[in-house]
Amino acid sequence: MIVERAYAHIVSYDTNEWPWSVPCVRSLLADGLRFTAPVTFVVGENGSGKSTLVEALAEGFGLDSWGGSHSWRYASHRAKSALGERIRFDAAPRGRRMLAAWSARTGFFLRAETALDALTREGLAPEAVSHGEGFLAAFRDSFSQPGLYVMDEPEAALSFSSCLELIGHMDQLAKSGGQVVCATHSPLLTALPGADIIEVGEHGMRRTSWRDLALVDHWRRYLAEPHSYLRHILD
Repeated sequence: MIVERAYAHIVSYDTNEWPWSVPCVRSLLADGLRFTAPVTFVVGENGSGKSTLVEALAEGFGLDSWGGSHSWRYASHRAKSALGERIRFDAAPRGRRMLAAWSARTGFFLRAETALDALTREGLAPEAVSHGEGFLAAFRDSFSQPGLYVMDEPEAALSFSSCLELIGHMDQLAKSGGQVVCATHSPLLTALPGADIIEVGEHGMRRTSWRDLALVDHWRRYLAEPHSYLRHILD
């Protein structure tokens, strides 16, 4: 493990103002977020705050919110978010060494919208391959050192079989001493054995199991009988 708990403090805030209006952000401010496994998935509907949360975690570790490693800070020229600049960590021994010295820090923030650009910029994406192939190549060849790897919907560029390959890479990264925090909509990724799953929504944040995830239930029902969903949408 690299980090064991994330938290943020703010003296006062307006609950009608973003990001403080987001329930999972308020949960983070109130109770923090404890990490209990090397791989943590953050799951929720669009607008639930999962991307806001993982981006702030990346920023708190010194990773560029545009996407990239600690050595490419702020390539987007974006200031840290109001939440990201307040994130602090309780770290494991290896994480404390990383947080104490910038040169010792290892990690990467991979977001779906900018993944190929970030990988190409750092020389991690091979030429003449698809977005998804470049993503998996970076995992195979470069994402192997102990560090904090934050991801925002990495499944966006991946096929079914590529998602399964990504699960294998995540598992190997965790076994080699790395830590992954991943926001996702994927029932494939979240099935990784031993992973911790945090479901965010109007309730804030809560731990759950793969079988109890709403997205797993919806996919199971949809694949069994698509018409039961589509009849509400199509004429």
